[in-house]
Amino acid sequence: MSIKLDRPVQSQMAAVPVVNNSCLGDYDSDRAATVRKPPRRRRVFVQTESGCVLGMELNRGDNAHTVKRRLHLSLNVPTDESSLTFGDMILNNDLSGIQNDSALLLTRNLMNRSSSSPSLSPTGKALQQKDQSGLVEILGRPNRFARTNELVKEIVKAIRNGIEPIPINSGLGGAYYFRNIKGESVAIVKPTDEEPLAPNNPKGLLGKALGQPGLKNSVRVGETGFREVAAYLLDHEHFANVPPTALIKISHSIFNVNGSVNGNKLQNKKKVSKIASLQKFIPHDFDASDHGSSSFPVAAVHRIGILDIRIFNTDRHAGNLLVRKLDGVVELIPIDHGLCLPESLEDPYFEWIHWPQASVPFTKEELNYISNLDPVHDSEMLKVELPMIREACLRVLELCTIFLKEAAAFGLYLADIGEMMSREFQGREEVPSELEALCLEVRKIIAERENSYLESELRSGDDDTDFERAEVEFSPNMSQDLLSKSSVHAEFKSLNGWNPLSELDGIVVNEEQNEHHSTVLKQSKSLKNFGLGEKRRWNKGGKPKYAYRVGTSFGGRIAEERVSSVTRSFVKFVDMNEEEWILFLEKFKELLCPAFANWRISRIGQRMSQRLGNSCQF
Repeated sequence: MSIKLDRPVQSQMAAVPVVNNSCLGDYDSDRAATVRKPPRRRRVFVQTESGCVLGMELNRGDNAHTVKRRLHLSLNVPTDESSLTFGDMILNNDLSGIQNDSALLLTRNLMNRSSSSPSLSPTGKALQQKDQSGLVEILGRPNRFARTNELVKEIVKAIRNGIEPIPINSGLGGAYYFRNIKGESVAIVKPTDEEPLAPNNPKGLLGKALGQPGLKNSVRVGETGFREVAAYLLDHEHFANVPPTALIKISHSIFNVNGSVNGNKLQNKKKVSKIASLQKFIPHDFDASDHGSSSFPVAAVHRIGILDIRIFNTDRHAGNLLVRKLDGVVELIPIDHGLCLPESLEDPYFEWIHWPQASVPFTKEELNYISNLDPVHDSEMLKVELPMIREACLRVLELCTIFLKEAAAFGLYLADIGEMMSREFQGREEVPSELEALCLEVRKIIAERENSYLESELRSGDDDTDFERAEVEFSPNMSQDLLSKSSVHAEFKSLNGWNPLSELDGIVVNEEQNEHHSTVLKQSKSLKNFGLGEKRRWNKGGKPKYAYRVGTSFGGRIAEERVSSVTRSFVKFVDMNEEEWILFLEKFKELLCPAFANWRISRIGQRMSQRLGNSCQF
């Protein structure tokens, strides 16, 4: 059964095995302290759907009900029909798996959520309740963010000396320059509740509660902050030059709080606490959109591209590549990674994909770096450092890292890898990428094998009565489950969000929908028909039609187009259990070399296909 993006998924936190990898620095030596028994007292920061934050100390015996009761008493928040969540987990009672300085989210249950009133917690006058924690608090282990600790000290000193931050007018979300005692900008802070579509967005882009699907369907509102931190943590050895980044709790009166769901601004602002990403500000000359790419070093383009591939960056446009010239040498600094690590495969956007540097072979140093990457270890590291990250995001990381490693070992160039991950447009319709087509084929193979096994089991029964009973048990629920986990896990969405293939369990399918399912099954019959390197029209057979407005990658679209853009999800991984996921990766690896060979053959003598992106510049 497909899992909706607008509801949390209950799961358990597992113990983390130790794996050795030279790319991860002091991670192994420090992790033992993280998985120990929870301390007698812990501090957590609880955030409501509308962005209110309250820091509180937990005793060992405290539970989820204790936290909700304190939140109700402090902020007058209704908590009866709400759930306390932590990433994929719903915290029904036990809090023993929650680390110190964790950020929890209080959400309303789906049946009590109204689209007309997305705000759960109070706004306006009720925000006068002060948070009891410090002015700026790093959420995470201090030894992992040593480079950010000094930055925080500078900011706190400046705030206490009356140095005010400066709002940033560009972009779709709320962002602020925080300065040091000299008045110099040293950090950029982005509150999670001021993201595009979030309740306290200062630029009028409202309409969603925290935890609901955002500008990208597979990136929820309020969850871009920890993705920024994930990109920094995954940039081993500072290979791609990602600036130091951390998730923080910060209190200041500069932040925006809307007085109602209509976005009315409050007068006489008071200091409020927020969860935000903090990134070191890097002085630069301009961004890549203001400068020709011909002068960019090949090594810099490769390193950023390698990171983008690993994290499946859906928004690498020229505006988030800073350019700095030092002694005649051009340096690139990648920023704004809030739309990486989606919960399902979407259409990534790689600005560098047509730059000539991307068609230069990898160097030996770059190949060694790629070869040493360990996707499983990276995933386990993020579980420890960012325990709120969702399992679906980690699976995208693992899949893309494997894809990168195998493609580089096969001899493909950066541009080749980027092209295979990117969707193409035929007319105004997008078709699955080569990577998505490969994933669809793997799911089809696994589903067919499971289906064949079940049929053989049913036929092997000696007792006709037992066979009939088994046949009844198999249909319809099991067949629907197989369908939902097969290569037909593609989802086609119209502008009103209609999705004929999701949530198959418990839904009566009419004749028209059955015909549509049959059509899609035929279209995903095999890679020979669908084609690695020979894509044909995916919508040929009953896909809902809608107008798709295409814009440029940078600065070419107004906010309404970005907010209303519809991105289809052809492949998801969240519905697979651990055993199924391991089997999926095994089959995926088996098909990679033939896929790469087909790709190389198909590209001989052909020009690179043109792509149109759907970048969402923050």
